[in-house]
Amino acid sequence: MPGLTPFQTIGPFFHFALPYRSGDTLVTDATPGERIVLEGTVRDGAGAPVPDALIEIWQDDAAGHYNHPDDRRGDARDFDGFGRTPTNPEGRYAFSTIKPGRVPGPDGRLQARHVLVGILGRGIFTRLVTRAYFEDDESLPEDPILETVPVARQATLLARRAGDSRYRFDIVLQGDGETVFFDV
Repeated sequence: MPGLTPFQTIGPFFHFALPYRSGDTLVTDATPGERIVLEGTVRDGAGAPVPDALIEIWQDDAAGHYNHPDDRRGDARDFDGFGRTPTNPEGRYAFSTIKPGRVPGPDGRLQARHVLVGILGRGIFTRLVTRAYFEDDESLPEDPILETVPVARQATLLARRAGDSRYRFDIVLQGDGETVFFDV
């Protein structure tokens, strides 16, 4: 009997193996809410761009409702809230979406507006999960999840305004300025 199959890292197959119908565009002309572009660059521990990562986002609609059967607070069927796109050769990604509403946290307190972000890529054995909060959101100090993150690291979770209706959220996989990732 042959030996065990050796362990393999994930891909580089993201650009063709995991297409998603809406990809990087989560909105239509009929989607209610403030249109934004969430964009950024994924960098490795040496600061080099990661050209073959896959970025996924999931968010609530502008009223704070998820398109999920467990969210019984409202009807978000007009907004899927999920997007998936690969990074380009310069490690960049961008999503056309809306600014999310506020959703209840685990303790029932409202969370600040945020987008959930997942990262998959070569050498990443488990999907990394983080959040992109909006730097100009006045409710940031009230967020029950953000307050669990050391103050010195909270800046890695902030999407910075990069012009009208644009927010920049760079992701650093390790090393100096590493983005905070959550164990979910």
